[in-house]
Amino acid sequence: MKKYRSQDWFGKTDKDGFIHRSWMKNQGIPQHEFDGRPVIGICNTWSELTPCNAHFRLLAERVKLGVAEAGGFAVEFPVISLGETVIRPTAMLFRNLLSMDVEESIRGNPLDGVVLLCGCDKTTPGPVMGAASVDIPTLVLSGGPMLNGKYEGKDVGSGTDLWKFNEAVRLGKMSPNELFGAEACFARSNGHCMTMGTASTMACMVEALGLTLPGNAAIPAVDARRYVMAHMAGQQIVEMVRANRVISQIITRQSLENAIKVNAAIGGSTNAVIHLLAFAGRLGIPLSLDDFDRLARGIPLLANLMPSGKYLMEDFYYAGGLSVVIRELGKRLHQDCLTANGSSIGRNCADAKCFNRDVIHPFDNPVMPDAGIAVVKGNLCPNGALLKPSAASPALMKHRGRAVVFENIEDYHSRIDSPDLDVDKDCVLVLKMVGPRGYPGMPEVGNMGLPKKVLDQGVKDMVRISDGRMSGTAFGTVFLHVSPESALGGPLALVRNGDMIEVDVPKRRLHLDISDAELEKRRKQWQSPSPVASRGYASLYVRHVMQADQGADFDFLRGKSGSVVMRDSH
Repeated sequence: MKKYRSQDWFGKTDKDGFIHRSWMKNQGIPQHEFDGRPVIGICNTWSELTPCNAHFRLLAERVKLGVAEAGGFAVEFPVISLGETVIRPTAMLFRNLLSMDVEESIRGNPLDGVVLLCGCDKTTPGPVMGAASVDIPTLVLSGGPMLNGKYEGKDVGSGTDLWKFNEAVRLGKMSPNELFGAEACFARSNGHCMTMGTASTMACMVEALGLTLPGNAAIPAVDARRYVMAHMAGQQIVEMVRANRVISQIITRQSLENAIKVNAAIGGSTNAVIHLLAFAGRLGIPLSLDDFDRLARGIPLLANLMPSGKYLMEDFYYAGGLSVVIRELGKRLHQDCLTANGSSIGRNCADAKCFNRDVIHPFDNPVMPDAGIAVVKGNLCPNGALLKPSAASPALMKHRGRAVVFENIEDYHSRIDSPDLDVDKDCVLVLKMVGPRGYPGMPEVGNMGLPKKVLDQGVKDMVRISDGRMSGTAFGTVFLHVSPESALGGPLALVRNGDMIEVDVPKRRLHLDISDAELEKRRKQWQSPSPVASRGYASLYVRHVMQADQGADFDFLRGKSGSVVMRDSH
């Protein structure tokens, strides 16, 4: 019989083996569970403070059934959970902490394989980052999107329509009571955002990488087939352990390239960039911002989903799901990349059928001909910044405007609706101090709401620039992830009201129109802000977080430590 990692705990006949088995037996576990069966950890990000993941206890029970059927021994364990909608100051501040929790929980316990229960925005990348640093057989099970929102007889999308409703309230076109009524219409079932926001994007990314069973990304959370997927995931992880199919065999340079192209084809979130960079960093795979721009060029938008399109994830599933998109991309992907079920991504999707061509377009008749993430550079962002063209206004892809500067988020909130704000529709809104170190945590505030005096004129979009992120559900001509960030004295910190800024997306250029001499003069005058935290985790974060173009991971977490634990506990 093959000796699994867990037998270093449960297979011993000394006092340590006695301790490991005996205390586990107080849960009513019989001896035969310890006799060489693969031990499968079910890593659960369930929490009532993470509404997207509130149904994960039920999913875990279905995974356990599959594990038992396949001859494994399932043990469920909790890790911290990050709900995008509730936690302050931003869930991104704690993504790396979640990854550390997952990594150490896996490595320090008698686990031969792990199923990661993932859903809300950071509860997919955090666990995957942690598991990658241990590198044992790993399978991801997503929680699934909510059912379509329904409001006044129309489909509404979480996040995407919220931004529209918020502006309607600010303009007096929607009453607070009407907004309260719309709330329950947005979130009417278990699951994460049903737009192609970050949660749905990351569910698609892990499927495109091969870390899930085929079809995982799009099944609605409350569809019975989601529970069938959980059951099958339990069976599959046992097979992965027996085959020793570890995560580093699945996340490779080639599978990351596939994910980048798939992200373009689905109109996925800009947040995918920062998370995929972090995945690569954990596994020592060279990946840069330039790769995202280069690889996604020429990839058309095929998924007609909010915020870039019309439909929602429930419709995407009924139309055939991500497998159809992967099949449509064909030879543009590395078809032979290994996936969790032991087959290649190409074979998994070879027979995929589309049942609604208005939801998933064919490659030769796309929603948009070129939809990948645009990476711009220039003296305003030497290390790069991002734009999502499919959610932006074509008329603003080449633009020159006067900067209206907000020094921090408090400055923005205090002045954005002031009638005295010197702004017009051609101005460029600049928000500083919302990067990884500056906030801290790089919040989703880059899609800042437009000034009320401009909204009153019927303006729907303006160029906006920041070192923060934006929700995957958001839209607009928004330049994000400016690196280096303003808190480090990057050029964004030096922008002043009235400066002219030039945008040229076709040429991938973002330029502050001042001389090099003036820029250097301002740099010498700039004073570093006081640290935003002096103790605790936030202090650790500020001292060790890398910039957005490096995935905003901690410098000491790059790479992996493997699964070996050299010393016992007794």
